[in-house]
Amino acid sequence: MAELWWRGRLSALPLAIGFALALNAVLVTGYIYPEWMSGGLVSMAFWIGVVAWGFTVVRSVRELPSIVAPRSVTDEPDRFVEAHQAFLQANYSEAETLLNQVLAIETRDPPALLLLSGVYRHTGRLESAEMLLDEIRRLEVSDRWFLEIRAEAKRLAAAMEASNASETEPETGSENETKAETESSAETATPSPADLTEPVRRAA
Repeated sequence: MAELWWRGRLSALPLAIGFALALNAVLVTGYIYPEWMSGGLVSMAFWIGVVAWGFTVVRSVRELPSIVAPRSVTDEPDRFVEAHQAFLQANYSEAETLLNQVLAIETRDPPALLLLSGVYRHTGRLESAEMLLDEIRRLEVSDRWFLEIRAEAKRLAAAMEASNASETEPETGSENETKAETESSAETATPSPADLTEPVRRAA
């Protein structure tokens, strides 16, 4: 249950649904329709449910530190500082590798996700950066980073505008060149007044 509440992991959802169904079945057969099952079976099912619930509670308590703060229980070093330095040095491939190592430990780390979005932006993967920003906004732990998220969104919007402008400039240039060539061809094909009077002068 802790994985479901704290991490939103759907892998814990079937267990939660199964426990809820079993509990409701015991309550229904014990109090609403007692004729469906003998009292001994209801009591046995009840105590089995209590034992199973106690087991899951103990396991959740033991796993809670690794779920809530996985970085505090891991032996792997925190590579975020190295990733930040690589990012400032424009070594984006190294920064991305280090950030992936950071996110392998804590997948919901807003600073690492924001820095990875910046890496995507600088390497031209603007759509990936936009998708990553949307994922960051959906995290409840990202509320404290809303200023940084908004700033990165502005930088990403400016980069996307610049990219769109650079894509439209060659098309505009080619259209202008085509128009100039057409006008030049028209001027060549259309005789000037001097050309029209030249045969008359020769005939005279």
